[in-house]
Parts: sequence; C-alpha cells; structure tokens
Amino acid sequence: MTIDKRIIPLAIGGLGIGTTEFTVMGLLPDIAKTLQITIPEAGHLISAYALGVVIGAPILIGYSVKFPPKKVLIVLMMIFTLFNALSAVAPDYTSMLIIRFLSGLPHGAFFGVGTVVASRMAGKGKEALYISLMFTGLTVANLAMVPLVTYIGHAFHWRWYFAIVGAIGLVALLFLKLWLPTMETNQDSHFLEELKFLKKRQSWLVLLITAIGFGGLFTWFSYITPLMTVIAGIKESQMAYVMILAGAGMVVGNLAGGILSDKLGPEKTCSLLLFLMMASLAGVFFLSEYQNIALTLTFICGALSMSVAAPINIMMMKAAPKSEMMAAAFMQAAFNIANAMGAFLGGIPLEHGYSFKYPSLVGVGMTLIGLIISLRYKYLYSSQAQDEDKLAVECVSCDK
Repeated sequence: MTIDKRIIPLAIGGLGIGTTEFTVMGLLPDIAKTLQITIPEAGHLISAYALGVVIGAPILIGYSVKFPPKKVLIVLMMIFTLFNALSAVAPDYTSMLIIRFLSGLPHGAFFGVGTVVASRMAGKGKEALYISLMFTGLTVANLAMVPLVTYIGHAFHWRWYFAIVGAIGLVALLFLKLWLPTMETNQDSHFLEELKFLKKRQSWLVLLITAIGFGGLFTWFSYITPLMTVIAGIKESQMAYVMILAGAGMVVGNLAGGILSDKLGPEKTCSLLLFLMMASLAGVFFLSEYQNIALTLTFICGALSMSVAAPINIMMMKAAPKSEMMAAAFMQAAFNIANAMGAFLGGIPLEHGYSFKYPSLVGVGMTLIGLIISLRYKYLYSSQAQDEDKLAVECVSCDK
C-alpha cells in the first residue's frame, strides 16, 4: 500500500500528542522529586492536561470553523509546541499545572479537524482507512516513543521529555506547511450552529458508545502493571516490553479497524469490535494467571483499543454532517471521559480488596452496555441509511 504523503503531517502531529499524553505517567516520580511535590500531586498534571483536552476541543473548533482547516491545524500545532516547550523549563508546580492545562487545549481540536481533513483527502470508500492512518502517529507513540522518551527522562532528566515533544511539534509544523492541502471552509457556519448536532439522539448514542463501551478497555489498561506483575507473574523490569507489546497491538489494530470499517461499514464494524472487546476482557479476567495467554491478550486488547477509533469517528461524522469538526472534537472529549471513567470504575473493586483481575470484569460490563447501545444505533440508523439509498435509486429511475 502506497502512503499518501498528505496524511503524514497529521500522523506526525498525532505522534507528538501521543508522546506528551502517555509518557508523563512513567515519569511522575521524577517530576515530583524535582518540583518537590508528592506523586499524587504530580498526578494532577495528567488531570490538568485531560481537562484542557475536554474544554479546548469544542471552544477552539467553535471559533475556528470559518478559517481554512490547514491554517487551523498549523495554529493548533503552534500552541501545542509552544506550551510543551515551556513545560521543559517550568520552575514550579503551579506554573507546570497551568502550562499542562494549556498544552491540552489543542489536543482534541487537532484530532477533530484532522479527522475531517483526513476523510476529505480519502478516495470514496477509503475514509476510515485515512482516519486510521492519521491515528497511526498516536499508536506509534505508544509503541516506540513512549518507552524511548521514558528511558531518556529517567536516564538524563524528565525535562528532555518535553523538549523532545516540542521538537516533534516543530517537525509537524514544517510538514503541515509543506504537504497538507488547502481546503475550503464553510463561511456561513458559527459556534451555535456547530453545536446543533447535540440535539440529535443519533449523536448522543455515538458519544455514549465511546464513553462507556470504549471505557471498558481503560479498566484493563489503567491497571495493566499490577495485573501483569502480580497476577501473571511478569517481572517489573520486563514491563517495558509488555507495554511495547500493547503498543504493537495498537498499531496493528488501528489500521485493521480502518480497513474493516471501509469493507463492512462503520456500524457493523463497531458492534463486532465491541463484542471482541468484551470477550477479550473476559479472557483477561479468567486466564491472566497463565503468563503466555496474558501476554497474548495484552496484544489483542491493545489492538482492540485502537481498532474502534476509525469506525466510531465515521459514525459521528454521519450523525453530524454539517458539524463534522465540532462532532469529531466532542469525540476526543468522549475518549478522555472513557479514560477517566474506566480508571475510576475499574478501581472500585480494588478498593474493596478484590484482586487485580477484577477491573477487567468491570470492563466486561461496560463494553456490554456499549455493545447494546451500538446494536440499537445500528438498528435505528443503518436501516434508515439503506432506505435513503433505496429512495435515491428509485428517484433516479423515475427521472429516467
């Protein structure tokens, strides 16, 4: 398969975003020591970034819909690069907290605009594939950049982590300028007009599928280290390799989800993937004591965690045909809610003394709810789309 170079700038942007979002978790003790705070206080830096994602996505897109997507993406990446570079020199906890919040603002907006741009660049029937190619940067970050930058942060200084992210941002800016095509924008759109898609039940069903169903996998991923070390018997020194295995699954699953969605349709693909998520999480609960099986399930769960990104975004754009960028931004907020909800609900059985297998059981329940909503969505709107297509064919026949 020949890679369309126009998609590469979006993938590089995703690489930078994925690196800054996920590396910080492995460097919290180092950051806490330098800033003279506790590790739980350092954890607030993660929450501040996530809050920036949720708040920034709709606001930044709402006020940028009248501008060309290429210019919007360049400005968003400039903001991202600036505040990650400032994170490398932040002198104290308060300034770091503010800067991390500001760093998160362009995250959801970049993927929101990028999702629509990727789908417009794609040929007919390749929209999901192009979206998955954009998210390849995010998956490669988990596979390669996060372990590498975490190592550099430990071996030298955690501030190099933010400097590297800033450098990736500069590369992304260069390629956005050189290779991303210029596209027209809707000059008649405005903020409130963009939000009208929230009045549709179809849109809320997609957001619920994302926040609840996809959140099921975060019950597993949030507690993967104690699951693998305590239950599966993996040495702590080998966890870096386990995370690379999960990252490899994400790369494969992301591309597979895009290809499958273009072939089967996003609604059918989403339901199928949610069913497989539920089955794999059940496998984690019942079979994690067996080390080889636990490692296999790590790859499978990693693959499924990203495979749903392309089809669910296509479903959202179908639900909001006149507000695609805003809808895609809300999807990023929903993914972050899924992250927070999965970690919170998955931790409840641990607080009551149950083993580290039990978060995945909570995940089974969440993915089951997501599957039920997905099947309801498919019943309501797939048949509607088929009826509309049939009517269009009949109208063409009548004209003839």
